[in-house]
Amino acid sequence: MSSRLMNVSGRETNSVSHFILMGFPSSPEMQLVYFGLFSAAYTLTLMGNTAIACAVRWDRRIHTPMYILVGNFSLLEICYVTTTIPNMLANFLSTSKCISFVSCFAQFYFFFSFGCDEGFFLCIMSFDRYLAICRPLHYPLIMTKQLYTGLIIFGWSCGFILFLTPVVLISQLPYCGPNIINHFICDPVPLMMLSCSEDTTTHFIYSTFNAIFMIGTFLFILCSYALVILAVLRMPSAASKRKAFSTCASHLVIIILFFGSVMVMYVSSGSGHPVKMQKIVTLFYSVITPLCNPVIYSLRNKEMKAALKKVFGTEIFVHKT
Repeated sequence: MSSRLMNVSGRETNSVSHFILMGFPSSPEMQLVYFGLFSAAYTLTLMGNTAIACAVRWDRRIHTPMYILVGNFSLLEICYVTTTIPNMLANFLSTSKCISFVSCFAQFYFFFSFGCDEGFFLCIMSFDRYLAICRPLHYPLIMTKQLYTGLIIFGWSCGFILFLTPVVLISQLPYCGPNIINHFICDPVPLMMLSCSEDTTTHFIYSTFNAIFMIGTFLFILCSYALVILAVLRMPSAASKRKAFSTCASHLVIIILFFGSVMVMYVSSGSGHPVKMQKIVTLFYSVITPLCNPVIYSLRNKEMKAALKKVFGTEIFVHKT
């Protein structure tokens, strides 16, 4: 039903009350296959990240800033995937694939706010590794409970504060129809393309915001790890070098997965098949990376393996490998 309204200035406002998320168009049988695959991925993501968060919470041996940050990052991953996958699973079983206007922009806000928070948490974790390796004697004096608690609060809240402006601006664009989004989430780019007016200011603000966030966080992490690598190379013993690189390896893998996939997203916009590429890349950083996070952080980390073994009381062989 059309709900076309006129504001006090006579300007046309929204006539769209809902959007249709196309997702991955295919036969009903393939939709069920997708439902099974994504259900398994979502369940494993929740189980793995919850296990890490519980291990950090309940094992006092790893109540250190590094592991407390890892635990918070795992909680963040749980929130991140929950903003999109449940709705995606519902759409696999639905024929209408509708999402209301308000729900669409709520998903947009929370998904990208949590994603923004992930970038800030990766910066905080880089800063922690820089202090631990480059300033080991001063580390306990600098990284106090007050400081890392403040950094954690900053990491959780900053994305929600910063992303409020783009979401409000894009939601205020007039949407007169069509209302079909060729994506599986309410992504801002296809949303802006559906607007019935060319608002270059909103496009510019959104693009500038993304550029500042991506370049700023990436350069901060790059500088932090450049200093870490220089410090490690100056270490006299090979054992010290191996230990230092081992503590940073899992974090570096997460950074590469996160920033690599997001940067590919921006490059893909100029390719011949941008929509298909954007879906694949978005799927990678919204589903695959959170799924891999628990494995990456526990695969070669003896302290995390020991904490998981203690908390869940399972005799596993990974601690001995």
